Amino acid sequence: MKLWKTFYLIGCLSFICWTAVLCYLFVHKPNTIKYVFKYEEVNKEVDVLENELRQQLKSNEVLLMTLKNIRQQIIKTGKDIKHILAENPSALSLDRTLSINKDPIICVLLFACNRVTVKRNLDQLLKYRPNPRNFPIVVSQDCGHEPTRRVIQSYGDQVTLIRQPDLSDIPGLVGKAKKFKGYYKISRHYGWALNQTFHVLNYDTVLIVEDDLDIAPDFFEYFRALYPLLKTDPTLYCISAWNDNGKEGLVSNEPDLLYRSDFFPGLGWMLTKDIWIEFQTTWPKAFWDDWIREPSQRKGRACIRPEMSRAKTFGKIGVSNGLFYEKHLKYIKLNEQSVPFTQINLTYLLKENYDVLWVKKVYGSPSVTLQQLQGSDIPSEGSIRVTYSTKEGYKKTAKALGLMDDFKSGVPRTGYRGVVTFMHKGRRIYLAPPPSWREYDITWR
Repeated sequence: MKLWKTFYLIGCLSFICWTAVLCYLFVHKPNTIKYVFKYEEVNKEVDVLENELRQQLKSNEVLLMTLKNIRQQIIKTGKDIKHILAENPSALSLDRTLSINKDPIICVLLFACNRVTVKRNLDQLLKYRPNPRNFPIVVSQDCGHEPTRRVIQSYGDQVTLIRQPDLSDIPGLVGKAKKFKGYYKISRHYGWALNQTFHVLNYDTVLIVEDDLDIAPDFFEYFRALYPLLKTDPTLYCISAWNDNGKEGLVSNEPDLLYRSDFFPGLGWMLTKDIWIEFQTTWPKAFWDDWIREPSQRKGRACIRPEMSRAKTFGKIGVSNGLFYEKHLKYIKLNEQSVPFTQINLTYLLKENYDVLWVKKVYGSPSVTLQQLQGSDIPSEGSIRVTYSTKEGYKKTAKALGLMDDFKSGVPRTGYRGVVTFMHKGRRIYLAPPPSWREYDITWR
């Protein structure tokens, strides 16, 4: 019982100390008459400090809830803490998502430029969102295209329109870089709009969509349900609606099936202000999505992605000139069945729960060669594992089975712990490295 009291005292003192620090910082703020600062710089510095304090308070809250959980078990069983931990080593674990707001406000940030077909996406967003309070829609327009602006403004107060003020050309581009000018403008637009949404409009969580996306009927349900995980699991940095290998025939008819992924999927994705504060100071001049996939940004963290995509692009024509569209993107299967995700316990996706089950599933599956798989010389039922050990071996197998075969900073699309999962002729396949795998090789491209 003494040990329990010690734990509880430590938790309470930690919480009180950090609360005192927070109060001190707000009471003893700098005299604005004495010092002159640029508003944006001060705002960012305060956000960084606020982020650190919020994370500490969150940790303290989890500690206190854990201690209360143990106390309830002591009162209920009459046993001391040593016996409880001996009988149940996981007693100190806790469903951290229980303390998170289940009715969050998530800003939908729609990026638009010069496509009047933004109407198609806006109509779907308004049709499927459960209510405007929880999912306010902000449209950020670049390009200064008047017909597109008129379409957006036709929705009146159903959406908030913000317009990128810097429509200037990108200076200093020479040689081959000139043909990628569009990517520089997109990255500039993203950086500006995210700063506006997080720091000026002051939203805490943003769901990013683009003007050429169709969305599934349960698009909002999916993100609302996964919000608590994003807020509580420090090993996550995004929730995505997209499966890069989500083509018909490569996915099972399991719309409730979700995964962790080391590969940033994009195409309908959610991030928090905490993550943006990390990204904003080094936001790249171009190719922002590949930049997010680099180890220095990912920091070993993952995203959640679905088996069946909740978004699908219809934008064949754009800055990428239809790259991958005809061969791949137009065949992505968009989910059509609504799943009540908010009524499902999704804590299996927390890293400490997920990794054990994932490794067991993958490496508990019988291993076959690509030739055996193609020749149907395989076990009669259950999942199957195909092993790769080299970049060339992975690419060969991926191409043969209809997967996207590229890497970004050594990570294959949809990969988790090096494993890519998909369906082949109705069977669950794990394209996996050897069990001895430890980390990605960033030279694989």
